[in-house]
This record gives sequence, structure tokens and C-alpha cells, in this order.
Amino acid sequence: MNIRPFSAVRPAPGMAAAVAAVPYDVVDAAEARALAKGNPASFLHVSRPEIDMPDGADSSSPAAYAQARKALDALRQSGTLVQDESPRFYAYRQVMGDHAQTGLVATFDTKDYLAGVLRQHEKTRTDKEDDRTRHIEALSAHTGPAFLTYKDNADVDALVADACAGVPLCDFTAEDGIRHAVWEIPAASNNRLQSLFANIPAAYIADGHHRSAAASRYASEHGFEGESRWFLAVAFPASQLKILPYNRLVADLNGLSADALLAKAREVFTVSDAADGMPSAGRHARMFIAGKWYDLAWNVPDGANAVSSLDVSVLQDRFLAPVLGIDDPRTSPRISFMGGIRGTDELQRRVEEGRAAVAFSMFPVTVEEMMGIADAGAVMPPKSTWFEPKLRSGLFVHVIA
Repeated sequence: MNIRPFSAVRPAPGMAAAVAAVPYDVVDAAEARALAKGNPASFLHVSRPEIDMPDGADSSSPAAYAQARKALDALRQSGTLVQDESPRFYAYRQVMGDHAQTGLVATFDTKDYLAGVLRQHEKTRTDKEDDRTRHIEALSAHTGPAFLTYKDNADVDALVADACAGVPLCDFTAEDGIRHAVWEIPAASNNRLQSLFANIPAAYIADGHHRSAAASRYASEHGFEGESRWFLAVAFPASQLKILPYNRLVADLNGLSADALLAKAREVFTVSDAADGMPSAGRHARMFIAGKWYDLAWNVPDGANAVSSLDVSVLQDRFLAPVLGIDDPRTSPRISFMGGIRGTDELQRRVEEGRAAVAFSMFPVTVEEMMGIADAGAVMPPKSTWFEPKLRSGLFVHVIA
């Protein structure tokens, strides 16, 4: 695969903690506004520009994209963001509790995305692609990195580790307790890194399918000329990644009583009482209904394909669709999803408060399962994986023009 160093626009010394922001798509407008309150340096002014517009403003309107450009320009003009003079690669480390992951920050080739060298495991939605494409167009920049992974390469690991032995460009702990540190990789390593990645056959999009698709659309519309061909991403060795479950909440019981739903569950699964909401292994899920947790267990027939064998597929195909009437989880307004970072207590709380009728806690997909499905050219059901920690926006911007 092809990678290139780039001249990043990034926080000036001492400004990274103030600038860095959660990804645009993990908070709503109200949450973004609260996080950015009193902080004019927050990158949320760029990624969620509606927070600086009247309440209810359309985040995908021309006015919103113009506001995003205004905010990015203001951060650069004030000196909050500065641009490196020469192209380089960077190392980006995140530490969440006892888990650490260190990735290579680079620009990746949209032609590799279109050729399937950068592999997907999820479908994208046209409206979300449209939004990100217009955002790139308005800002002439990629402002949020895609999150990639690749099968471990000891030589790449060694180069990145050498860079991380030096003094970081920034090192801070965000308000959620996650530590972020960035190092410059010496320019003398640029050619070596490019040669090493040229021999890595594939990378996998862990998070950022819409950003990657939008970048490729933008590049195609601009003839793959100059910087338009390249998009911003951070690539991590697969062994370092942490996947959390993506849990499900259903708004109603499709006309059934709680007892009737449990009876239906016993027809499909082996059901037993559970002390908590954490499944102990794959081929198990936990269900919270009528004040109690239950364990749902099942077998998968020999020879079943990788996608239909996934826990989220089994739950969807055997129970959510035929029993609860969730025929299309991508579009049904009766189902919602919650990343595993929020824990099972939050699932229980929402049911107890009447915000959902039943909750399902899943066992996480493995990185190997995700890569195997992508290698086969297949896609997972929606909301199958939740990666933590999330990449912070604003630490790197790739300027196209």
C-alpha cells in the first residue's frame, strides 16, 4: 500500500489539550456545545460548526460548512494551529487504563481504497458520505483521521518505538482520563517507512468508513490531483487494538408481554438467569427485561459462514427480526445502539427508566474476525464493533489546497 508523509496543521506548543476534541460523530450538538463551552480553541468549532449557530441549525447546510471553514481559518490565523514546514510522519499513542496503542499518522492513497487494498467491513450511508464530502470540499482539508489497522510488522514497530523514545510534541490527559501523546518521526525514516508499507498487502478500516469513502469521492471528483489523492489516517498494529461490544436497545416488545418474550427466547436460545450484564464468551448474549438479566446461549452449525456466525448476526436473524420485528436495523427507528464503553449499567438504567423495553449486551467481535470478513469481501451487520480509545480530532489536519 502507498503512504506519504505530510505537512500537518497541528496545535501550537502547549495548545493540544485545548484543541483536541472527540470525533464529530460520537456526540450530538448539545453535547458538543457543552464540551466546547468557554473554549474557543476546541476543534469542535470545526467538526460540529452548528454549535456556533442558532439552536436547531442544520449541520449539513451550506451555512454550516462555511462556519466550519471560518472556524478552521480562525484557529490558524490566531496561531492556535500551525503548519509544519516539511512533510513528515508522526506517532500517536493513546493510553486508556492499562491499555496502550501506538499508531502511525500518515496520508493514505485513495486509489488503494478504491482497489480494495484498504478494506472495509461495514457498508456506508450515502447521506453521511455526502456530508463528509461537502465538509472536505468546504475546508479544503481532511480534519478527522480514519482509524486503520494492519497485521503486525516488527520493522514498522521498531521505527515507531524509536521515535517514541524521544521528546513528544504533545502529551496530555483528556477530561475522560485517556492520555494522548504525539511524536515526530525523523525525516530520515520516511523512505524506510514507505518501503515497509509498500510490502504490507492490506490495511483494514476499523473506524472511519464514511471519512474514507468521502475522501475517495472527493479525490475522484478532483482527478486525484496533488493532495486530493491522499487522505488522513492513523494505522495501528492489529495486536494493539481493543474492540468493545456494540450493544442493542429496543423501544418496545412488538406487542408481546415480558413473559411472552421470554418464552419466545427459550424457543430459540438456552436461557438462564444471570447475575450481571456481561457475557462470559462468544455465542452468548445478555438480555435485560422486567428488572432482570438473562443469559442467552446458542450453537452455530458447522460450516456456517463468518458473517452469519457473528453473535450480532445470530441475535438479529434468530430473535430481533422474527420476534421483535426489527427487519432492518440500519433503518428501524425502534432499535438503538450503545458502544460498550458506556457499560451494561447504562443499558439497565435505560430500560428501568422506560427509555427502552429490552436491552441486549453483546460479547465483542475479535480483530481477527473483523479482518477475516473484510478479506472475504463481506460486510458485518451494522454496529458490530466499537473501538476504544477514539482518535482525537484536531491533533492533525491534512491540508489539500
